Amino acid sequence: MRIAAGDVAALERGVALLGSGGGGDTVTAAVLLRRLLADGRSLDVSPVAELAPSARVVPIGVVGATAAFTEKLPGGDEFASAVAAIERWTGERADALMSIEIGGLNGLLPLVVAEQLGLGYVDADLSGRGLPRLDQFSVAATGRGVAPAALAEPGGQVVVLAAGSDAVIERGTRAFLASSGGWAAFALAPIPAGELAACSVDGTTSGALELGRRVLAAGESPPRSLLEEALAGSVLARGRVLEVARHRGKGRHGFGRGSVTLADHRDGALLRVEMENEYLLALRDGAPVASTPDVLSVLDHRTGVPVSCDAIRAGVEVDVVRLAAAEFWTDPRWLPVVRPRAYGIDCDPVVAE
Repeated sequence: MRIAAGDVAALERGVALLGSGGGGDTVTAAVLLRRLLADGRSLDVSPVAELAPSARVVPIGVVGATAAFTEKLPGGDEFASAVAAIERWTGERADALMSIEIGGLNGLLPLVVAEQLGLGYVDADLSGRGLPRLDQFSVAATGRGVAPAALAEPGGQVVVLAAGSDAVIERGTRAFLASSGGWAAFALAPIPAGELAACSVDGTTSGALELGRRVLAAGESPPRSLLEEALAGSVLARGRVLEVARHRGKGRHGFGRGSVTLADHRDGALLRVEMENEYLLALRDGAPVASTPDVLSVLDHRTGVPVSCDAIRAGVEVDVVRLAAAEFWTDPRWLPVVRPRAYGIDCDPVVAE
């Protein structure tokens, strides 16, 4: 698959939807990608199955406060430094890159980095959606582990977290970010392509692109049936946001917790969506109707643009939609990592059948 400048809008919409209200603003990364693809250039994205089994694939992305990324832009060397650091530590050279997370900013920026570093790019990631923590990555769920990991921040600091449990690496990363400007480029140890199928979510870049194409083709304010067909999902409610409640630092892992309440125009039922960094659980008149690992997204009803958790406000007309989870997360072995209780919500998963 090749991605050209004309594909950026669809890819941006797709990764924004998969961010589930999180993942960071995609605008800056989309601008960088369009600039890279100017003058008719395009990027090759390789399916995992077409790679040589021995090819070394390094997962990369932005970690930390993605809002700070747009305020404190990269100097240009952060990703090169992170990849070089993990190569030195492991003694293995990268043949290609992949994203740590298809949802949001990290669904676009690693493509730019791959082209800048002259490396291939792989059609897979470690999340299949937007996820807030490193210890929720697919490599953590399957037991491969996150360590070692390299971080490079805009001020020039580079650190390698050489060993430790996934929870320890998560805490160490947050501690580094707290003292380094809020965000950092992140790189994991190279993974042989022959092992990717067992520890990654396959086909996510191509999937996001196709999703974005269908949604954009549906146009603005499409009928419910057309929107559901484009999403290959369901519309849980359409209505005006009545209330947004936020509770700083109340989440299980120290993230802010909140909820969005709206009245469905169809029948007046109240839909409440619980959120942390992402939208996590939807309740209709108090009864759970959808939850993570399915992707919940809130769309501006007029434009169809996804509205992030930190941008949602009372008075906006929205569509609350559900997209089916990536097949990886429906496996009973990995589901506990992303079910509601992984976020401290006492509810069983409610997923599309």
